[in-house]
Formats: sequence, C-alpha cells, structure tokens
Amino acid sequence: MIAPGFIDTHIHGFGGFGTEDFSADSILGMSRLLVQHGVTAFNPTLYPAEPELMLKAVKEAASAIGREEGAQIMGLHLEGPFISPERLGAMKAEAVQPVSLGLMEKLWDASGGRIVNMTVAPELKGMRELALFCLKKGIILQAGHTDAKYENMVEGTQAGILHSTHLFNAMSRMEHRNPNAVGAVLIHPEISCEIIADGHHIHPDLYKLLLRNKRVDKIVLVTDALKPTEQAKGPFYANGEEVVFRDGVFHKKADDIIAGSALTMIRGVKNLVNFGFSLEDAIKTSSFNPAEIMRYSNKGAIIPGRDADLAIFGMDFRVMAVVAGGVVKRNFFE
Repeated sequence: MIAPGFIDTHIHGFGGFGTEDFSADSILGMSRLLVQHGVTAFNPTLYPAEPELMLKAVKEAASAIGREEGAQIMGLHLEGPFISPERLGAMKAEAVQPVSLGLMEKLWDASGGRIVNMTVAPELKGMRELALFCLKKGIILQAGHTDAKYENMVEGTQAGILHSTHLFNAMSRMEHRNPNAVGAVLIHPEISCEIIADGHHIHPDLYKLLLRNKRVDKIVLVTDALKPTEQAKGPFYANGEEVVFRDGVFHKKADDIIAGSALTMIRGVKNLVNFGFSLEDAIKTSSFNPAEIMRYSNKGAIIPGRDADLAIFGMDFRVMAVVAGGVVKRNFFE
C-alpha cells in the first residue's frame, strides 16, 4: 500500500524525546524517529505550564522548525493553558491559566508566529476575545479539556472553534438533559474531531456511533503519544512524572491514572480498520483530513503540486519505506 505520509497534529513525544524537555534538540529527535514510522509531518504538542516555562517551551520548539532531518515540523500545537480545571486529564492543575490576551500575544511572539492549533475550553470567560485574536493570526482553535455545556459549544462554533481535541476524552459527556461537549461534536457537522485510536481511550464500538454521526472527512487520527512511546528501556517519564506501560497505555506510577497514549500512526490506521473503517477512510484520517483541517495545502494527498510525502506499508501494516519531501528516509526493500 502506497499512502500519503502520515500527519500527526497532536503528539507530545516519541522515543525518549519530548516537548516537555524545553529543547529544540528533543523536537529534532522526534522528527528523526517519527519518519521511520511513516510520519512525514507533525505538530509538536506542548503541555500547559506556568507562563514563563511555557514561553520558554514555545520558543525552543519553534526554533527547531526548518532544521529537521526527518518528519517536517509544521508548527506548534498548544494544548492549553486556557483549559478547564474540571477536565484536566493528566494535565497539572497549577499550569492552567485564566484566559489572557496578554499571555496569548506573548506566546504568539515567542513562537515567531508558528502556532498552528490550540486546545481551549470554550466556556471560559474571555474566550470570544481570544478566539478573535486567533482568527486574525490563523490559529485553529479546538475544544478540549473542557467542561462546556452544549450552549457553550454552540457559542464556540460561532466564534470559530470548529475542531475538537481527542473526542470523548477530557470533555463533558453527553447527557439526556444537556448534550454537552461530546454531544455538540456529534450533532454539529461543521465540528471536526481528533480521535486516539488505540482501543483504550475510546471503546472500539464507539467508532460505530462516530461513523453514523460524523462525516469521515471531519475525523482526524492523532496519537497524543507521550515521550516514552517506542522507547526501548525504562524508566519512563512523561510531563515530569514517572509512568509505567501497561495494557497498551502509560499510567502514572504515583496514582495509576492513565497518563497518555503509546500509539503510533500506523497502528492507529490498523486499529481503525479493525474498528470498522475502510482502509481508504482510515488512511484519509491520517493524512488528507489533517492536511485539510490544518490548511496544509501542500500535504496530505498524492497528486501533482503537493509534497512527495509517502508511507509505504504491507497488509500487515509494517512500514516498509518512507519518502519525505521527495527524499527516501526509510527503505526495507533494498
């Protein structure tokens, strides 16, 4: 199978390299390793942190852009800091910040204008003003780590929040009296969504519900992978905490809470096929869809005028060869 190179728009780390290292070298390390797994473009995803630390992380990550030797760094995904303290998931409570245009402007400047997408909680005070700023800068906002009511989500769509972060996870659940965030994503065709297709973050049968309620072109496969994903030996650390790998996911050693994913994009494609997607649609969620939603007009399809990014794999979903920007990065055929 020859497919467009995978585009991972939500990934924190890989192979022992992570965005929490506050190091451009770590981002470049992710680039070198990811391309071996069929990923030809990605958005390094930064955890929320106290303002000064987050500004440092943004500046370091952005400085890696253009120096990569593997997967292309398209820009940054900020997962916070303007998220709900009620829906932290594995995030640290002390890192959450109230909406601040001043901080947002500093983050934008620190990135050199390289923030592509940002996870926010639509219900927060001041979100409409933040959304207007992001609209002017071309930043794609996605609802996530949110305790939003249905009405907040509708208002969010009107403000331009038209994408969502890891659907079903770390967001207000659908109820019969209020559809809340999950219901809004399923009800509104204009809202696109990320999915972590590892079989742990979402029950496999929920993909049947998803396919009945969401057009495939609005579904984006992401890994949300943590720093120790595919790391050969432990101990394993993610976002400053020790984690253990068990049953396909990472758990915090301290309290056994799920810390995050160990998914790769190729395994995600395989899982989606097992969950009921056609192979064509599974590939689409990993390449064409993220390119369209992130406005990467030169990515995501094997057509004239787009970058020569290819992932070549067998029916066993083993990546055999990778071409990134017209350059062969992996070749098991020789």
